[in-house]
Amino acid sequence: MDAILHEIPENPMPEGTVAGMMAAGDGRRIRYARFPLRGAKGTVVVLPGRNESIEKYFETVRDLAARGFAAAALDWRGQGGSERLLTDPMRGHIESFDDYVEDLDLFFTRIVLPDCRPPYTILAHSTGALIALLAIPDLASRVRRMVLTAPLIEVRAPISQRWITRFAGLCFAFGLGRCSLPGSGRRGKETPFQGNRLTSDAERYARNLALVRTYPELALGAPTMAWLRAACIATERVRDPDFMPAIRLPILFLAAGNDEVVSTPAIERYARGLRSARVLTIDGARHELLQEADPYREQALAAFNAFAAPQQNEETPSAQAG
Repeated sequence: MDAILHEIPENPMPEGTVAGMMAAGDGRRIRYARFPLRGAKGTVVVLPGRNESIEKYFETVRDLAARGFAAAALDWRGQGGSERLLTDPMRGHIESFDDYVEDLDLFFTRIVLPDCRPPYTILAHSTGALIALLAIPDLASRVRRMVLTAPLIEVRAPISQRWITRFAGLCFAFGLGRCSLPGSGRRGKETPFQGNRLTSDAERYARNLALVRTYPELALGAPTMAWLRAACIATERVRDPDFMPAIRLPILFLAAGNDEVVSTPAIERYARGLRSARVLTIDGARHELLQEADPYREQALAAFNAFAAPQQNEETPSAQAG
């Protein structure tokens, strides 16, 4: 099955890109891309956040190549260029994050392990970072390290996570799982730069808007109540006292000091509760660290490079096992 990656003058596709579609276990079509690099010292597996697409990370892929890393990425089911899950393609829907975890496992089995150079590092953002944490039981034997930017450990909201979970659960129980979140009427519509909560970089913000204006099929609107319920269940799972001690994989958490989407204090607490984790908070940065202004973004890339560099002469456990 063929896949198309889109580019615009402000956001050119990296040279040598290979794109495709894979069929998930339930037949859903999942879009992926590989970004090979001759002589690469490993592959970075990029896991986007909610309402993001592979195209949004073209700049990051070029930055990784400049540091000697090949890359691979996928669009989560229901967003980007992957198959949408509802008749209304703008609704961001899922009923269980286990579906994301299964798609990630398939991505490794079919694409990353056979076709991408080891060792492997995860670079995941927000919701993608939460999925990576959920997938650690599978990933531990495949990847050496993970770097999680502004991970969704807890949303930043005026009410507690417990009440959000209860509300979403009640809505789901009463058959409202496919309804969009209340008060989310503007989601999926253009937000002026001055009112955005994602980045302080006007040029990158304009570039990302231009991408979805040109290719509106990449856009995604509000999440459904089912998605919110599934996200709450997933965050509870990764915070479970029985789950956290089992994490042995080295992880670098990169938090944004001025994050208005997820809770930075929750990220810091979580990271400090793991034996194998480190946390760096980039003061003044907003949620999308890899779409931020250069003074913030360069800190994130430098931290990634310093953390991932020890992998240079290593192989993945699976490669060592033959």
